[in-house]
Amino acid sequence: MRINGFGACALVDDIAETTAWWKRHLQLTVTIELEWFSSLNVGVPGYEMSFVKRGHESTPEPWRTQATAGSMVGLMVADAAAEYERLRGEGVKIVKELVDEEFGQRHFYIEDLNGFLIDIIEQIPPSPEWLAANGLA
Repeated sequence: MRINGFGACALVDDIAETTAWWKRHLQLTVTIELEWFSSLNVGVPGYEMSFVKRGHESTPEPWRTQATAGSMVGLMVADAAAEYERLRGEGVKIVKELVDEEFGQRHFYIEDLNGFLIDIIEQIPPSPEWLAANGLA
């Protein structure tokens, strides 16, 4: 299989409100917005975050009306600390504070207005101890 792009999608109740939130806070570009569907580009051609109106017939049964739960996306950024401060200043709900992980990530989690979890990630060097413990040193 040759992949030409990638898209994640979540069911939501309000397409317009959700699209506006992702555009404003995550600075994504809207590529299409309909009453029942929207898609936003994440900065690389062919990579999109999309939303379908809960209950729309394009979604197979029985998933059509399910609440979004247990799903998340990760967005890679150049400076997680700067994004943390910006989003906090905008009043975005932060559900896990900024932390440096020994496995090589500086990240924090936010929640959109639908309860969808978003991990904002900056790659940092893993600790030498973690590399050694995992046979990577």
